[in-house]
Amino acid sequence: MFFLVLPLSQLLMAQDKIDHRKLTHYLNDEGEAVPIRSMDDWKKRRASVLQSMQQVTGTHPGRRTNFPLQVQVLEEVVEKAYRRQKITLDSGDGDRIPALLYLPNDANPNEKRPGIVALHPTGAAGKLIVDGSTERENRQYARELAERGYVVVAPDYISFGDYEYDFEEDKYQSGTMKGIVNHQRCLDLLQSLPEVDADRLGVIGHSLGGHNAIFLAVFDNRVKVVVASCGWTPFHDYYEGKLAGWTSDRYMPLIRDRYELDPDQVPFDFPELIATLAPRPFLSISPLHDSNFEVSGVRQGMQNARPIYELYQASEQLKLLTPDCAHDFPPELREAAYRFMDDALKLGPK
Repeated sequence: MFFLVLPLSQLLMAQDKIDHRKLTHYLNDEGEAVPIRSMDDWKKRRASVLQSMQQVTGTHPGRRTNFPLQVQVLEEVVEKAYRRQKITLDSGDGDRIPALLYLPNDANPNEKRPGIVALHPTGAAGKLIVDGSTERENRQYARELAERGYVVVAPDYISFGDYEYDFEEDKYQSGTMKGIVNHQRCLDLLQSLPEVDADRLGVIGHSLGGHNAIFLAVFDNRVKVVVASCGWTPFHDYYEGKLAGWTSDRYMPLIRDRYELDPDQVPFDFPELIATLAPRPFLSISPLHDSNFEVSGVRQGMQNARPIYELYQASEQLKLLTPDCAHDFPPELREAAYRFMDDALKLGPK
C-alpha cells in the first residue's frame, strides 16, 4: 500500500485546523482547511490520516512480500466440522507468530471459500480465548466461524498466549504497529492457502481485537469486511479523555511520551479511521453499558464517518448495533456479526 508523505510542518498545522473527530475538511498544500465535497477531496484527507496515525504508531515498514511464511504445524486436532492446527509463521522481523489455523473438513481447492483473521481480546490465554478453550464466555468466534465454513486464522497478539516478546529490543515505536504487521502476515497466510479465495478476506475482533481489526483494515485493503465488537470510541470519550490505557508498550506509548495524554494533541482519531474503511462493510457492535468504550462517542463517530460512506454511495455498508449489555459479545450479537460477514464475503463456494 502506498502512503502519501506530508511535511511535518503541514501535519502540525493540521492538528490545529482539523478536528480529528469530524470528516468535513481536508488540508490543502497551503495548509488551509478546505471542505470535502468529492472523493478526490476525501482521498487527500485519507492520506493525511494514515500519515498522522503513523506519527503515533511509528512508520509502517511495508508488506513483507519477500519473506517466506515458513509455516510450522506443531499440533493438529480433528473436530466434527474442521481441523484445528496449532502453528507458527515467520513474521519477517526475526520472530515467529503463534496462531491457530482452522480448516473446515469439507474445504477443497475446487470450491474456494472466504478467509477470516480472528483477533482475540485482552487476556493471558491469547488465541485460546477465541477458540473457546478458556473460561471466558462469549468469545469463541474463531471456532464458530470455522464451524460456519470459513477458513480462520487466530494469532496471538504480542505478549499474550504463546507469544513471548521483548519490547525493549524490537525496532517498533508501538506494539500497535507490530500487531498490524503481524496481522498482515496472517492475511498472507490465508491468501497462500489453496482452499481460500484471496479476494474474500475479513477480520473480526472483540475489545483489543476490535480496534486491532480496524487498524489492520486501515493499512490493508485486502480486508473486505470488518467487525469490531467493543473496540473503540473517540479518544475524548475514552474514560472522559483519560488515555493512559492506550499507552503501554503493547499499544501506543507515544500518546503519553509525545502527546502528553491529551486527546486534543493526538493527531488522529477513530472516526477518521472508520472513514478510511469506506466503502468496505464495517460493523461496530457497541454495547450501551460498555465501561471501556463510551457508546455516545461511538454513535457520534459513526455519524461523522457516514458522509464519507455516502460519497462512495455505500452508506448501507456502515452499520452500528448498540445492544443492552456491558463489555460483552453475546450469542445473538455474534450471529448478527456472522451474517454481516456472510453477506459481505458471499460465504459458500465461488
